[in-house]
Amino acid sequence: MSNIDKKQTLLATCSGEVIKLEDVCDEVFSSGVLGKGFAIIPSDNDFFSPINGKISNAYDTGHAYMITAEDGLELLVHIGINTVELDGEFFSPVVKAGMSVSQGDKLAYADASNILSRGYDPVCVVVITNPEKIEQFKITYGKIDAKSPVMEYTLK
Repeated sequence: MSNIDKKQTLLATCSGEVIKLEDVCDEVFSSGVLGKGFAIIPSDNDFFSPINGKISNAYDTGHAYMITAEDGLELLVHIGINTVELDGEFFSPVVKAGMSVSQGDKLAYADASNILSRGYDPVCVVVITNPEKIEQFKITYGKIDAKSPVMEYTLK
């Protein structure tokens, strides 16, 4: 395995508007108890991997994915708030646990407008669940296109 650069970049999981994690309408995410990160209010229905790594867990419902990056970072990509209650409706996963992904590979399709019409927030949350590995990070907020750089971080 080659040396991993200390400075890394996470890509946007979808097109939309990047917001602060603390602005997500769910205390588990907004409190930071799960880790550090950001959220994107989606403007489309395709969701992509923000990093190179392996899918360490993929929920059958298609709403959440754990990715272990090549540099050891562990990410949770969670599409929607309480969307597990939809039991997979409006979600079409593309990846399964054990698969390797590259930045920009499609993780899932999720019909954000139908999720919203059922009373669920379709916001996509990206959380680094082992933030102790990060020395510093910078997030770019505002409008963004899928697969564009959204967070730069430096490993310890």
